Amino acid sequence: MQITVRGLTRRYADTAVLDQLDLDVAAGECVALVGRSGAGKSTLLHLLAGIDQAEAGSIMFDAQRIDTLDEAARTRFRREHLGLVFQNSNLVPSLNALDNLRLPLELIGVRGGAARSRAQALLERLGLGELGQRFADEMSGGQQQRVAVARALVHAPSVLLADEPTGSLDADSAAAVMQLLIGACREAGASLVLVTHAAEVMGQADRLLRMDAGRLRPA
Repeated sequence: MQITVRGLTRRYADTAVLDQLDLDVAAGECVALVGRSGAGKSTLLHLLAGIDQAEAGSIMFDAQRIDTLDEAARTRFRREHLGLVFQNSNLVPSLNALDNLRLPLELIGVRGGAARSRAQALLERLGLGELGQRFADEMSGGQQQRVAVARALVHAPSVLLADEPTGSLDADSAAAVMQLLIGACREAGASLVLVTHAAEVMGQADRLLRMDAGRLRPA
């Protein structure tokens, strides 16, 4: 899915965190966003996800403009088309890994045995089958984050948005998570926009953009 952003502006108090920002991401492309903390990278991801709204500008996913949708429509679009991965796994602690994957499927109407089979199949394909019955407190941080990536992928999204997905992990766990995330995107042809400070992650992206003064430029 192609992403086209034009003139995006987001202010907090009197400060323009994003200032007439433009962004183009081709279908299937992996773009990494870098820049100092507080530069607006996470704000941009939240706008792309429809979690937050801008004061001005437009956000298009293919022919669908999402910034003009109401909250309920943005939620439906996010559930059906986007996969989200954050620095912390945000797994539901009362659910095991398999049921954490079932949850986004049930939200789009895939229920019961169909959801369970699809979730289990993805865990197996990603080499995570042994984690299916474990709860978050029974997994390492790296395992939790790999399950979180699987959860973001289970409904076959067209776009993945990842905010510092390896920020809290050691080097080996971070490498495993990035291999899983980028490999799955390549296989599915999904677009990936990720925020990172890790040099090894930057090197795996198709394109590197730096956030500076509320806009993006080649890094």
